[in-house]
Amino acid sequence: MPPRPVITSQNLHAIRTTFAAAAQDPHATASLFYANLFKLDPSLRAFFHGDMRSQGEKLISMLQMVVSNLENLDRLLPTVRQLGQRHVNYGVKDAHYATVGRALIEALQHASGPTWSVDAHNAWSNAYELLASTMIAASKEVPHARAS
Repeated sequence: MPPRPVITSQNLHAIRTTFAAAAQDPHATASLFYANLFKLDPSLRAFFHGDMRSQGEKLISMLQMVVSNLENLDRLLPTVRQLGQRHVNYGVKDAHYATVGRALIEALQHASGPTWSVDAHNAWSNAYELLASTMIAASKEVPHARAS
């Protein structure tokens, strides 16, 4: 198993500062994320059914949980692992995680305005890599997991 990326106190500060700014208008941030996602890969729209506002609220809630628990990975990662295992049933492939990461970071950059920096970009990239790699690894443990 590859070593976990380290989430430093500087990373935590950058993540929390930018998320606080982006979360001031959670609907706009979530809408921007999904617009970015569907622009990067229109085929991903098929994964989402029903009320996108509700889906956006779930996204922001999950991000809030992540941001609140990044310094406690032993508590956070089991939840992230479960999420990765559930995503197998939705048909999520390994390659989708990179697209999601790009759409998320672009949305956060735009939504956080002047609080965004190179440090923030690196911190979010590092944190997302940790979460995505955890979800991907967990997806491999699901019986009959689809090939990626």
